[in-house]
Amino acid sequence: MTALPPREPTVDDVEFRALYKKTKYVVETADGWSLVITRYKPNPQTTWNQPLYGEPMLLVHGFSQNRHAWTSGEFVKNLLFFGLDIHILELRGHGKSSVALQHERAAKFSRSPPADIAWDWDIDSYFLYDIPAAVAGVRRITRRDRIFYCGHSMGGILGYGYAGIHDDHFEGIVTIGAPAELGKGSLPLKLLAMAGPGLGAAVDSTLGALNAQRGLSHLTQSLLARLQKRDAPTSPKDLEFRYLPIDSWLKTLASTLDYAEQNPMLSMVASRVNWLARQDRMASSDLRWLLREAGAKEPRKVAEQFLKWIRNNEIYCYRTGYDFKRGFQKIKVPMAIIFGDADPLASVESTRSVYRSAKSEYLLWRPVKGNSHIEVTMGHDVRQICYDIKNLVEYARTHRNRAPSLPRIR
Repeated sequence: MTALPPREPTVDDVEFRALYKKTKYVVETADGWSLVITRYKPNPQTTWNQPLYGEPMLLVHGFSQNRHAWTSGEFVKNLLFFGLDIHILELRGHGKSSVALQHERAAKFSRSPPADIAWDWDIDSYFLYDIPAAVAGVRRITRRDRIFYCGHSMGGILGYGYAGIHDDHFEGIVTIGAPAELGKGSLPLKLLAMAGPGLGAAVDSTLGALNAQRGLSHLTQSLLARLQKRDAPTSPKDLEFRYLPIDSWLKTLASTLDYAEQNPMLSMVASRVNWLARQDRMASSDLRWLLREAGAKEPRKVAEQFLKWIRNNEIYCYRTGYDFKRGFQKIKVPMAIIFGDADPLASVESTRSVYRSAKSEYLLWRPVKGNSHIEVTMGHDVRQICYDIKNLVEYARTHRNRAPSLPRIR
């Protein structure tokens, strides 16, 4: 009997650590931030084909996340199995691109920290400074004029905007769970956006009252200290609403889920809380790890800009007047728009405009059945999504410098 050839391994047969060499490097933004990019450089393999070997792809996380949003499941592993060269950016203030790092580098290089370091940046800062610095950094490190871009949620929105101006820097773009019209088809988001200014004012008013109370208490203690001839207490620092402590909230949620799993009744309730995450579409251990490790504080200004976009039905860079939506029609590179069909943030309604406007020859617009917002980068259907990415990259590789010929893909 003729011996069968050895079976080519699948991604499940391979250890994640066998697929890459991990390094990190720093890119500097034009306004003084040092951002960290974590690189997963693929190891060349001999037992299976790597159809995308060496193709650089920049991954950009979403609102209040960090690099772990991409590695909490098997998203990066699947892309590395194909041979992609993965570069994960952490936006300013997130993960390794921390506020603490800016102070360390300021001291090391005898320079001032960034002007907006006290949680004083907005989405425009990400768009005007962080994304250009990261794209330039990946192009420089890999010696490529063009790279692939993949963004989740806010990272995808930033990708739409950048591609509308600089798609000559991209070989292709993938967005995952990234709306083009925020709040469209979602009444809860619209109500939240309308209430946003009032909620912010209420928090400011509450903190103002607390600061006045603390100031009065400090004054009383200072007078007593003077009468008793002892040192006056240090003046308390005013409380300010500068950021949302989402990392702390997510860790609390992770602990709550841990507790709920020990109680059958609570576990049943928890499994049905699926507004942004369908727990039946991902491993519970991965979800808890994501909640503990992938959260980050997000500036108040970022949240307020999102709410303003929803209220005004716009996506604007307010500092320059650039309209992301008008830029959609200038996107010509291969693009895949992927979202969960149960996602309240990115849906058919909220992604349709970019699909209709883009001039990409290869244009995939696809909902992933049974998925919401979180599990599209870490859930059970990640392999299917990664094959969509593989198809886009293969198309771009085989159609470099060719005239348009194929119709759109839907």
